Amino acid sequence: MPAFQRFTPLVSALPSTVPFVGPEAIERNRHLTVRARIGANENGFGPAPSVIAAMSVAGAESWKYADPENFDLKQALAAHLGCQPANLAIGEGIDSLLGQIVRLVIDPAAHTGAGTGMPVVTSLGAYPTFNFHVAGYGGRLVTVPYVDDREDLNGLLDAVKRENPPLVYFANPDNPMGSWWDADSIIAFAKALPETTLMVLDEAYCETGPAGAMPSIASLIDLPNIIRTRTFSKAYGLAGARIGYAITTPDTAQAFDKVRNHFGMNRAALPARSPRSRIRPISKRWSAASRHRASGSVRSRPRTALPPCPRPPISSRSTAAATAPLPSRSSTV
Repeated sequence: MPAFQRFTPLVSALPSTVPFVGPEAIERNRHLTVRARIGANENGFGPAPSVIAAMSVAGAESWKYADPENFDLKQALAAHLGCQPANLAIGEGIDSLLGQIVRLVIDPAAHTGAGTGMPVVTSLGAYPTFNFHVAGYGGRLVTVPYVDDREDLNGLLDAVKRENPPLVYFANPDNPMGSWWDADSIIAFAKALPETTLMVLDEAYCETGPAGAMPSIASLIDLPNIIRTRTFSKAYGLAGARIGYAITTPDTAQAFDKVRNHFGMNRAALPARSPRSRIRPISKRWSAASRHRASGSVRSRPRTALPPCPRPPISSRSTAAATAPLPSRSSTV
């Protein structure tokens, strides 16, 4: 039968593709058994027994939708991170959050002099799902090659200055390369961005990297153009539960409410992270093993492999605003 004739021109222009081919599809298509599921870096240890028990009990309430405000999860995360619940947005894994971010920023009807679609800066070979969302919402990818198997912060910043994009994506630690930048370099990069460029700092693998690679929550929480995305899929062994979250300023977090799926969360999975639960990586064995290349793709690289990215001059941001302290945990944001 012919395709529906009223799809947008964007749909006609895009190829019929998906970011990933899952192992299940490989098994169906090739009539073979996938013996090692290593492509998605799933945590083979799985969730802790206490988490499985909580989810099993909650399964009886699956006839209900999940709390559209994700109140309990925000409370638990805020206590764990040292921020306010208002600093958080919840989504069905980072993949869903990335789609919402692109939707918030990229206007599919916009055209620029340099080409069709609003420019989005990212590393060449970076996370395919982000690229998938950019293309799906009519953006134009501007990619920067890796340097010595690591994302090129100076190259990304040069592309931002050249293209004036509304969005730039950077993962730390990086997948697929497994390399990372130290926290000071990331903070310098973030503060050097123009305030009109929103930065996605993808920290899906932050629990598997060294402590020095993760900026503190307070160091970036007051910057409205910085969104840090994290997930329970990797170190917490909950890939199938689809729980991700974004850390940003209250105003930026609130913007997600205008485009997100309010009933998209998995009710049976959410009690695993209730306020009564301590939020920590489900299996410390996996986190330690990943640092030694025993599982996953994140690999250790000496932080001295490349010199830190020098902090470029800040031209469009008030340094006072950029260094404002995080409100205390007892205060209201």
